[in-house]
Order: sequence, then structure tokens, then C-alpha cells
Amino acid sequence: MSASQPEGPQDTAAAVSSRVAAYTEELVACRRDLHMHPELGREEFRTTQLIHDRLVHAGLTPRLLPGTGVVCDILPAPGTGDGRGLIAFRGDIDALPVEDVKDVPYKSTVPGRAHACGHDVHTVVTLGTGLVLADLAREGRLPRPVRLIFQPAEEKLPGGALDVIKAGGLEGVEEIHAVHCDPRVEVGRVALRVGAITSACDRLIVTLNGPGGHTARPHQSTDLVTALAKMAGELPAALARRIDPRSGVSIVWGRINAGSAPNVIPQRGELDGTLRCLDIEAWR
Repeated sequence: MSASQPEGPQDTAAAVSSRVAAYTEELVACRRDLHMHPELGREEFRTTQLIHDRLVHAGLTPRLLPGTGVVCDILPAPGTGDGRGLIAFRGDIDALPVEDVKDVPYKSTVPGRAHACGHDVHTVVTLGTGLVLADLAREGRLPRPVRLIFQPAEEKLPGGALDVIKAGGLEGVEEIHAVHCDPRVEVGRVALRVGAITSACDRLIVTLNGPGGHTARPHQSTDLVTALAKMAGELPAALARRIDPRSGVSIVWGRINAGSAPNVIPQRGELDGTLRCLDIEAWR
């Protein structure tokens, strides 16, 4: 291409497509490898090393975060670029503490661990993005600097995003895209949205204590199980009547625990769940 004929969007798209095709087989194999070896939040040591080593092999200089996770910058070749600031792509890398029930050759090899939320896909999409952009940078076709953020512990509370921020992972970033698969989007399509797509999340634990007793005499004790059941059903409804529904606030319980015998009123019970919110002012 001559200097008098600058590269257009179609040329860039063709260049990207050809490189994606060249990496497709490798990335599919990488995703299946990660799926077979899931690791929980802040324990993603094998995953972190795999990401790091592949980026080094691509000629990049990744930076290991304290514990787990990787950050890697890809810069335009000297004398190229359009002057715009740093754009980041973030993919989370941790798995969930659940069984992998799929019957496929690449199912999880770790009992009680699975990439059930698609973080193996997020990891590989972010990695593949980096490999393609690194190729473009070497050819002088990368218009602006890019940062890859491989975030640990997304499924933990407090989450690994705080670890990334503390380690300076967002310093200098002007724009960031969170990579996430969505079963509602057709294969082969990319969906974009300005603003929040998923909610900020806090963990909510409600603990009730009482004297305990026998189920034959509930009037002489405090029936914690009934109280927990009422709170589980009524607290989310009560919250919905106190906060603007446009803020997207919700409480969803994931665990209810009380007692160990059918005829004994327990002395302690817990509700454990998440409080999610789309609007920072409503959260405050």
C-alpha cells in the first residue's frame, strides 16, 4: 500500500480477520485446556503462567500482578499511531466452585471446579486480541496503545478488580472494555453498550441468634428458621419499595443455613447472598 493511499477500515478489517483465522486453532485448544484446569479466585497460578508465557512468546512484556493475574501493554510502532490514549481490554480468569456436568472431552479435570461462567472464554478472547494487535503493532498498523488486563478473582467478594486497581492496572487508561460472553448474542456477533451491563456486587450476610429449643414448644423459643424464611422472601421485596427501580438494585440469596436436626430449633441461622446495583448513588 502506497503512502498516498492510507489504509481504510476495510483493509484493517481484512488484516484482523486473516490473523484471527491464523490463531483460531491455537485459541480453541487453549480455551479447552483452561476449561480442563479451572482455578478459583486468587488461586489461578497455572492460568496466570499460561497467559504470561504466551504473551512473552509473542514478543510482548507482560507484568505479573501480585498473587495472580497479568497486565500487558501493546504500543504502536515508533512513529506510528494517531495520538489517542490508552484503551484497555479486561478479561477475568477464575472459575467457580461447582461441578462440570458436561459430557465433552475437555470437561473439567478438577472435582468441584468448573468454568461455568465462561471465564475461560474471556481469558482466551482477551489473549487472542493481544496476539492479533501485537502483529498489527509490528507492522505499524496499531493506531493507539492497548492494555490487556487479565483480572483474577472476579467471582470473589471483595473482587480481584480491587487488586488490579491497587497494582496500578488502570493508570493511564482512557477507555476500557470488559470482555464477557453472553448466550443471548448469536455466535459470530459482537455486542457493545456504553455504560453498565452487569451490576456492581456486594456480599450480604444476615445472621440471627436465639436461645434454641424443641420444635414441640416453639412458643418458648425463637423460631429462627421461620424468621429466616420470612426475611429471605420479604427483604428483597421491601428493598424494591424503598429504592428507585431504575437503579437496578436487587438482593438474591445463594445460601440459607440453620440447624442440623428436624426436631430442634437452632440457636443460629444465616442468610448469605448478593446485593447488586447499577447506580452508584442508589448504592450509597
